[in-house]
Amino acid sequence: MNATDPKPTIVLVHGAFADASSWNGVIERLQQQGYTVIASANPLRGVAADSAYTASLLGQIDGPVLLVGHSYGGAVITNAATSAPNVAGLVFVAAFAPEEGETLGDVENGSKDSVLNSALVQYTYPAGPGGATSVEFAINPALIREAFAGDLSPEVTALMAATQRPIAAAAFSDASGPPAWKKLPSWAVVATGDKAAGADVVRAHAQRAGADIVEVEGSHVIMISQPQVVTDHILKAARAVAAANR
Repeated sequence: MNATDPKPTIVLVHGAFADASSWNGVIERLQQQGYTVIASANPLRGVAADSAYTASLLGQIDGPVLLVGHSYGGAVITNAATSAPNVAGLVFVAAFAPEEGETLGDVENGSKDSVLNSALVQYTYPAGPGGATSVEFAINPALIREAFAGDLSPEVTALMAATQRPIAAAAFSDASGPPAWKKLPSWAVVATGDKAAGADVVRAHAQRAGADIVEVEGSHVIMISQPQVVTDHILKAARAVAAANR
């Protein structure tokens, strides 16, 4: 993207148990509006590692960026944007926006709306020489619709269960760093039926970040079930960012 283009590049960061294709409905709509969109491949190996990866990507983009995170991706953008001076705004979609020192494990334990912890199954993966392993989590396929995507069809959630990407335990135990939302304008989509991150947590984080909030009836994967609503709020943020950078 040319640095003189008033439109920001929109970078979408997916969350746990997902991949970049979870943004497909939003990407299509943003591209129709003439935006350059990058849906990054979030490694899902921990807040520190994933934020560094995302910050590296941001550093290779010319011009202003509107950074959007879903779910765990919200924690990633909160940290990545602190070292990326071209990020002009943040959008949290059913997403965490942690404060410095918080861990997502502690945040989730305080949610009255989330049922995610009871739906997780534990695996291990190689983590170094000598047979060392680390823990990662996936969602029990039998519970993915209840805990993750209650407003999608059983056929769609069966595909999601089969293609989900596990997330490292470090994602829940890494302490978050200085939050970028303290220095950047923020927007947020709160899904009122979010049983994964928990609507109560997502709402509280968005309010604490001083975000421009829209609440929508739907599940945690609101960008899949209602891509137009999510796109509209991202466009609102993109236009505000463009106006501020003229």
